Amino acid sequence: MGSEPGTADVPLGRTPLHDLHVELGAKMVPFAGYEMPVQYPMGVLKEHLWTREKAGLFDVSHMGQAFLVPENKEFATAAKFLEALAPADFAALQPGQQRYSQLLGANGGILDDLMATRLGFEGHDHWLYLVVNASRKLVDFSHIESRLPAGLALRRADGFALIALQGPKAAEALAAHSPAAAELDFMASVDAPVGGIWSHVSRSGYTGEDGFEISVKNPDAASLWKLLAADPKIAPIGLGARDSLRLEAGLCLYGHDIDETTSPIEAGLAWSIQKRRRNEGGFPGAARIQSELKDGAKRWRVGIRPEGRAPAREGTEIRSIGGQKIGTVTSGGFGPTVNGPIAMGYVDATHAAPGTQLTLIVRDKPLPARVVELPFVPNRYVRKGK
Repeated sequence: MGSEPGTADVPLGRTPLHDLHVELGAKMVPFAGYEMPVQYPMGVLKEHLWTREKAGLFDVSHMGQAFLVPENKEFATAAKFLEALAPADFAALQPGQQRYSQLLGANGGILDDLMATRLGFEGHDHWLYLVVNASRKLVDFSHIESRLPAGLALRRADGFALIALQGPKAAEALAAHSPAAAELDFMASVDAPVGGIWSHVSRSGYTGEDGFEISVKNPDAASLWKLLAADPKIAPIGLGARDSLRLEAGLCLYGHDIDETTSPIEAGLAWSIQKRRRNEGGFPGAARIQSELKDGAKRWRVGIRPEGRAPAREGTEIRSIGGQKIGTVTSGGFGPTVNGPIAMGYVDATHAAPGTQLTLIVRDKPLPARVVELPFVPNRYVRKGK
């Protein structure tokens, strides 16, 4: 899950790690209302490959963090409320377990995607911890707060930074500072010290690699970053590589691959709606989503491999071999791991099967391409016992 860029004509926020990025020589750019590092001196290509081979350190403190806290200390209260806004089965969450889902509009379109975690530490296992996209957090929090019943509060966690540690060496590096966190299963979390710094750690991320996201109090963020970055296996990585990594992993970027017009089914996110919710409904747009689950959507998000070396950027028109417009590219660029151009986009259902030949209109010229299965690079999440 990731958020769309902001604009440069509004005052930009800064994360608690801003000064550190500048010291490290990062190129800072406007993104989702913040001044963020797009790359460091290593450059986007090398940062991307470093993360695939070792471990990358990302500042994602611009994301929105908050807690749903029921006054009656019953987790079911928070879960039931969130199930009225999003289609995942939150009631089944065990302490420390995390789920990906989407806030939905009345028509089943995606207002935002989010992570929801049932906290696992004593006295707080009735809390739901939410992480939403930076560009949507004010919209999301307003949407949630306007629907809160008496006895349930949304506590924004503006005093917390968020750091992602991603890559095949991430667990080994984290184990030196927090053995308990390094032993987590995929989509599980723990509240534990990392090098003596209190942290909330989840085994999740936005790169397709094994990795962790670490929430930490703002005053401790720079100390935690420096602690982790001292490991020679770890390098700081900017938003440029974060985007190419998530594209290779086939992960959606809000405002591009998903938005208020796309349903979770069209977007290929049906896996995030558990069986009980599919059957019972009870979330916004349930009729549309249940219909698409049964009969199929009219369009689908697909992976696309253009022939040659020219990338197909967002907005590129997708045509059938016969010349009919059948869709649009929503994300596209160069995939360093696959050493070639890759893209995602929506096409009519009749042209969505892997292997289907397409034509992309790039700079007013037709470019041959084909539909391929996602992800472009196999995900390497760690699932215990599998």
